[in-house]
Amino acid sequence: MTRWIELDGVVNMRDLGGLPTHGGRRTREGSLIRSDNLQDLTDADVRHLIDAVGVTDVIDLRSDTERELTGPGPLTQTPLAHHHLSFMADDAYRDRIGSDGSGGSGRAGSEALLLRSEEDRGSPDFWTRHYLGYLDQRPDSVAGALAAIARSRGGAVVHCAAGKDRTGTVTALALSVAGVPEEEIVADYAASAERIARIVDRLADVEPYAAGLRGRSLQEQTPQPETMVAILEQLQSAHGGAAGWLREHGWGEEQLEQLRARLAG
Repeated sequence: MTRWIELDGVVNMRDLGGLPTHGGRRTREGSLIRSDNLQDLTDADVRHLIDAVGVTDVIDLRSDTERELTGPGPLTQTPLAHHHLSFMADDAYRDRIGSDGSGGSGRAGSEALLLRSEEDRGSPDFWTRHYLGYLDQRPDSVAGALAAIARSRGGAVVHCAAGKDRTGTVTALALSVAGVPEEEIVADYAASAERIARIVDRLADVEPYAAGLRGRSLQEQTPQPETMVAILEQLQSAHGGAAGWLREHGWGEEQLEQLRARLAG
């Protein structure tokens, strides 16, 4: 894959430009970037994203608790537009991990990467249910993230902690609305598997992520194509696709066209 953006401070960042669409176009390079946590960007990384890539907007899908525990990242010191759209209910999340991020009682929270679970995370079905939970429980944040992409002046970076689950859900919906074929969306989702060891290594000693990663296998965290296939099939059968889901949550044709034009105009 040539779409990886290699920076010192991230391990799972890639440009979603250059993908084919059903309309015969390709997605615009630099319009949508997906990434893991941006806390460790160097000064050179920041300059590259702003000056070379053309990033204008940062869409942060992490919870308030994650942001508080990890502190402000370097991009918060820039004039970029910042959009915070948590996919988790923070009160419940904080109760489970403890106010200091140390793991609390050790019980599972809603974010499977971060916290423990007795359920088999190696199963594609687990992740399918998990991602559909975002759509059911936080549709305001999912739709809000897509709206921020549509309104961005330049490149939009969407990120969470690992850049595979919350970020993967949002970018899959965005690409689907833009007309990218299912097989391309699935392949992009699965591409994070190439970096999963580096992703986990990066988070393994950082709270609040460390408690949930101890004793877990890489296989449990590795994205599998079947997961995204099931998500797209569920969206199609229940809502008429990603665009249909957005219509059910208040989007009109003008807003959908704005997102399409931003990504593949």
